[in-house]
Amino acid sequence: MSKVKGSRYERELLHMFWDTGAWSGIRCPGSGSTPLPSPDLLVTNKTSYLAIECKAIKGRSKYFSEEEIQQLTNFAEAFGALPLIGIRFNGKGWYFLKPEQLKRTKNKFYVATLDLAQKEAMRFEKLTGGIL
Repeated sequence: MSKVKGSRYERELLHMFWDTGAWSGIRCPGSGSTPLPSPDLLVTNKTSYLAIECKAIKGRSKYFSEEEIQQLTNFAEAFGALPLIGIRFNGKGWYFLKPEQLKRTKNKFYVATLDLAQKEAMRFEKLTGGIL
């Protein structure tokens, strides 16, 4: 997926948080283009802080390198936020997984599949309803 499309979906999710009236946040443009770890979005409801790595995909699975997950986890820990992977499956909406919910492959990659998301992930409404 192109950076333009990725940015569009990051903004879509950011607007969804703001539209709740209880959550606010910022998009971190350039995340992934610096050696310093930074998520795509930082959001809060004044009680919970979330560091979200966003991915929008057409297929049924998304792979992540060990480094990508480690950077998200390191940033979230330093910032005092909960690290989440936000995945927007085409036509299915957003799903949110904690890094430890991702499956490991034989090649030490992490993978999120639509099946995994439908079984274990939080949907946006539950996430923003304060049930973490």
